[in-house]
Amino acid sequence: MSKLSSIIFITIIFLQTAFSQQIYMTRTGSAGFTSDAPLEVIKAESDEVSGAINLADRSFAFTIDNKSFKGFNSTLQQEHFYENYMEAQKYPASTFKGKIIEEIDLNSSQEQVVRAKGMLEIHGVEQERIIRGTIKIINDKILVSADFTVLLEDHQIKIPRVVYQKIAGEISVSIKAELIRKTE
Repeated sequence: MSKLSSIIFITIIFLQTAFSQQIYMTRTGSAGFTSDAPLEVIKAESDEVSGAINLADRSFAFTIDNKSFKGFNSTLQQEHFYENYMEAQKYPASTFKGKIIEEIDLNSSQEQVVRAKGMLEIHGVEQERIIRGTIKIINDKILVSADFTVLLEDHQIKIPRVVYQKIAGEISVSIKAELIRKTE
């Protein structure tokens, strides 16, 4: 686990102590991205999204290891993603942490549309974002999903001119997670 991931989980453990009945956690969420450029479509996925939501104050923290993405069109493309674009040695994780803006109806099993406001950190660069998603509470589980875009230039990810037509400047991202209520 990277240093950044460890810090996030220390924060989550602190939150667990304070509000254990309201904490929901996952270590098996999924994330995927698509780069739809004029000459090439690149897709990759990871099933290693970790995170927690504290329903008491609507705070959340999610992290993903940048080297956990699989897929791509070739092994070389995956290597370039890790080494040249994400610089995973230097920036091992991407994170999103903040608060859910809307009140959540804890008694409803209906899907609820919410906005999550927080700091999205990719490639070592934080950007304040509001990301729309859904939450569905079923017994001791919360189902979370969101689709959003990331501009590479917002996170100082440079695309070499030689592959400019093969890598989109705007990446589509999809997140899904099932969080389980943390018991004491």
